[in-house]
Amino acid sequence: MEENNAEWLPHLSNGIVSNAHGNLLDAYVVSLEGWRRGLTLRWHVKDSEKFSEMRTWFVDKPGQLFSLSSKERTHYFFRTRGDKVTNEAVDIGRDKEKTKQALLEKGVAVPEGKQFTAEVSNEEILDFASKLGFPVVLKPTDGSFGRGVVSNITGVGELKFSLEYVRANLNYRDVIVEQYIPGNEYRLYVVGDEVVGAMNRIPPNVIGDGVHSIQALIERKNEERNLNPRLVSCPILVNEEVTDFIGRRGYTLDTVPEKGEKIVLSDKTNISIGGDPIDVLDTLSENVKEQAVKAIQAVPGLYHGAVDLIVHGISSNVYVIELNPTAQLGGLLYPIKGKSRDIPKAIIDYYFPETIGINTADANTYFDFHDVLDPLQSRDASATTVTPCPQEKLYTKKYIVSGNVQDIGYHRGLRKHAFERYLHGYIMTLEDGDIEIVVGGTDPEMVEDFKNGIWEDVERAQVIEVQEKNYDEPIKVGFEIKTDLKTQIEELKLMKQEMEVTELAMKKAEVQRRKFHESMSWKATKPIRVVGSIFKNK
Repeated sequence: MEENNAEWLPHLSNGIVSNAHGNLLDAYVVSLEGWRRGLTLRWHVKDSEKFSEMRTWFVDKPGQLFSLSSKERTHYFFRTRGDKVTNEAVDIGRDKEKTKQALLEKGVAVPEGKQFTAEVSNEEILDFASKLGFPVVLKPTDGSFGRGVVSNITGVGELKFSLEYVRANLNYRDVIVEQYIPGNEYRLYVVGDEVVGAMNRIPPNVIGDGVHSIQALIERKNEERNLNPRLVSCPILVNEEVTDFIGRRGYTLDTVPEKGEKIVLSDKTNISIGGDPIDVLDTLSENVKEQAVKAIQAVPGLYHGAVDLIVHGISSNVYVIELNPTAQLGGLLYPIKGKSRDIPKAIIDYYFPETIGINTADANTYFDFHDVLDPLQSRDASATTVTPCPQEKLYTKKYIVSGNVQDIGYHRGLRKHAFERYLHGYIMTLEDGDIEIVVGGTDPEMVEDFKNGIWEDVERAQVIEVQEKNYDEPIKVGFEIKTDLKTQIEELKLMKQEMEVTELAMKKAEVQRRKFHESMSWKATKPIRVVGSIFKNK
């Protein structure tokens, strides 16, 4: 992997998106762009009315559904799909045969092939493939992430084995058989009439160093993938499919490739199974981009989405393989080589044209995704609103405080000082016992004044020295007390004590209430209270 050859967007750095890896990444980066522009951001659960109308197909976990609002409008999103994309367009995108028919009607080239339902026998499929001509590709009608796709099938025997594997073992009964098109596979992302991102997806592979085995090289590469916000959830898996693939080429997992030798581990290019994303937006021909735009526009109601296509290695003809209305953006945002492309910016531009010109490229604020989602995950709320993003310049400072300053009560007091001054930031205990405090706000006087609060609490802290430093890293909205395990245990004990005190006070109050209600004075004044309530209700 060549991470050092990649240029990622600084306002979407690994640190900013670190709590939104996996299937949360796409929704987070799109919502973050809108939130930074000053739009009101709300997160919702599946049973919200608007999302029921959008017919979102997904596992019901918070973090997929959100809305953004300006003064002029509100739009709803499921991951990267906005509400302008119709249900009918999603239906077509989910069905490969419907996709193919829509593309053919608009003159977009697709591999020749045919769909077969579960009732069709393997023998009929084998007969069709023989007439079509090998090599062919076999894939499920509704598969995703490369599951069940077998490409470059060169003969009847190989196809027969693949049909048994896909239809019987994997239980994908409805399948498609189509031409195998040799060439480079690309994913392009289109918004409106413009291609705003493009990547070449390379099959999982390792490069030999003359020392390590293929197994060890895979492990080393997976360590590197862990540094990539998209690839961290997509390691190269060592399974039977991989061992069979390299075995047919004369390798085993114990083979030590020569230095510089490239070992391809699969014929699939999906990033989710270990493929490598490489940015190619600036090098793709205009014809390829035009075909991608044409493919998106071939489906009514599909205004933005991803186009998967193959450029034939000899003729350079373009064949569209698939359309994805709810495509993942990670490979385009975090390529292993080339430039990151700001797809979230293009999507928000399209939905909120009134915000075009608000530049978030230098933004250094973000929100904690898990804090926002907690009320939804616990079912305490059906929607949560994120604290608005500061729209003015943010002034920040970092303080290193020395002394006896580890008391959690002291830290809570400092958080209170930050809230009173409308400041964001955190407190963190350092290994040597000092604490690090970062504060930021739109009022420089409030940022400076916070320093006074550091010295105030003489009962719970003895401050010896305060070092003041500049701070130019991203800052999270809100104010966080970052604690180690020991401090977390102390804080939990303190919370338990507070709860016990509160519970005791409530019990005492209840006892006093009962005594009062059972007292002679309370019983004697009952007639007066009854008459009073009658007049009060008139």
